Amino acid sequence: MIRSGALGELLNDMNPSIKGLTVITGVILMSLAFDPVTVSVSLIYILMITVIFGRISWRRWLFLFVPFFILAIGYFWTAALFPRSDLPQDSPLLLSWGPLKLTEAGFNLALSLALRTLMFSALSLLFVLTTEPVKFMLSLMQQCKLPPKLAYGILAGFRFLPLFREELLIMQQAHRIRGIWREKRNIRSALHAFKRYSIPLLASAIRKSERVAVAMVSRGFTGGKRDFYYRMTIRPRDWMLMFIVLAGIALGYTVSYALGTLTWYGGQL
Repeated sequence: MIRSGALGELLNDMNPSIKGLTVITGVILMSLAFDPVTVSVSLIYILMITVIFGRISWRRWLFLFVPFFILAIGYFWTAALFPRSDLPQDSPLLLSWGPLKLTEAGFNLALSLALRTLMFSALSLLFVLTTEPVKFMLSLMQQCKLPPKLAYGILAGFRFLPLFREELLIMQQAHRIRGIWREKRNIRSALHAFKRYSIPLLASAIRKSERVAVAMVSRGFTGGKRDFYYRMTIRPRDWMLMFIVLAGIALGYTVSYALGTLTWYGGQL
């Protein structure tokens, strides 16, 4: 865990709705550019913002980021060595290996595509790893007027996920005791296992949902107007953080424009 006092927790304390609006706006702005310079400058800036203002587990961040990194490598490899036919044919040749040829235009397109993948994943992780689900739902209800029935239903489902995982583990252990795990590992046995596990889990989910519904009604939760013990507010520093994050994207556009590399997205994919 990285902790550097109040400065290192600003993203964690930021209003979740404003943070979500910031990430969505950033994704929309980044989707308008399609050149490596704009995206790479913005990506480095967002990573620095996450380091300075976020209190997160970097081990978890890496665990979640690595799949996107592998996906970006796949995009780069495919787009670089198998480019679109409408790319400039007179583009300088950078690499030739048998029938495979890497041109400058293909390299830039592939690099832009890979960096956009990393940029979108970095923005998503910034939101996911610095936002508590309960505060996010409270903020959606109080600032975005999300119906409490829907918000509490989502929260209840989220709370049940660890219980379902525990029940699945118990069923797997019970089946092993009965020797069912010795079945051949093929698609047919996998389908049988899915049927064995999914039906009991579905029945358990229905029972749990009925109990939760009865408990909520018995406590006066009927969907009417509600008051909140924990108030989510929007402070000036939330808007300041939004400005700081989006300033990084503006910086990327500015640097790319100054270098003459700014390219708007025009259906290159």
